Amino acid sequence: MTKATKTKFVREYPINASAKLLYPYLSTASGLSQWFCDDVKVDSNKIYNFLWDGRNHFAEMTSYRTNRSVRFLFLNESKTHTSDPAYVDFSIESSELTQEQFLKVMDYNSEEDAEELEELWESLMQNLRELVGG
Repeated sequence: MTKATKTKFVREYPINASAKLLYPYLSTASGLSQWFCDDVKVDSNKIYNFLWDGRNHFAEMTSYRTNRSVRFLFLNESKTHTSDPAYVDFSIESSELTQEQFLKVMDYNSEEDAEELEELWESLMQNLRELVGG
């Protein structure tokens, strides 16, 4: 089996919401399931199970800074680490100059269609903005 190459998709989306309001939508199962995927469950080992189109995607929250950032590292089907894992990283950033809030998304995965990723994230951000009123 050939190793799929991964691409890093990085975008900053302006969002009109405080970090305190936004953070739970990025870091909790209930928050994420409202905009990011169909459902999220967390097991007793703190392994997140993101459901998209009825398929399980296991991930571990590998880093977080309250009200600042969170990273989910995706695991394989048996919930173990792979050599070049996909991940998604959310950071809440604000412009000192304009006081605007941004959500920086870093999505490292094997999706090769940049346009499709762009559309997917635009749609996800639209969902999130509707939830937070931003």
